[in-house]
Amino acid sequence: MQRMNEKATTQELWGRLFNSRTVVEYLDKTGENQLPQFSEYIRSLCFAKGEKEETVIKRGNIESSYGHRLFKGTRNPSRDTVLQLAFGLELDSDGTQQLLKVARATALHPRVKRDAVIAYCLYNHKSFLEAQELLFENKLPAIGEKNNELQ
Repeated sequence: MQRMNEKATTQELWGRLFNSRTVVEYLDKTGENQLPQFSEYIRSLCFAKGEKEETVIKRGNIESSYGHRLFKGTRNPSRDTVLQLAFGLELDSDGTQQLLKVARATALHPRVKRDAVIAYCLYNHKSFLEAQELLFENKLPAIGEKNNELQ
């Protein structure tokens, strides 16, 4: 029998939750379906890609000591920092959506102009700096801009 959380769509999980007699019943059946710790997840991505943390940090234009704290799990990233890591890890748009999910940050949405530009850049394997240029050209806030943290 398939456990409740294995390869089920979000819609299926909602249905199972709402059809459970109690929330405890649902939680017991889903088991340990927690998202991994963000630091563990980014370390596993680096390992899978054969990347060094320092390379990812530099490629994502993240301040070095802060980046290493993210990998150690002593800091939690903002949504923009997660996006910088996505560029540093050279993730595509799907990989970035998963990274945002693990970070418990809002997903990129195509109706949000800034998100659309970022997703376009990720999909087309643009660098972080190329994405920043395209955001600037479209008069949109740069990734990491202080007054952009509207999460």
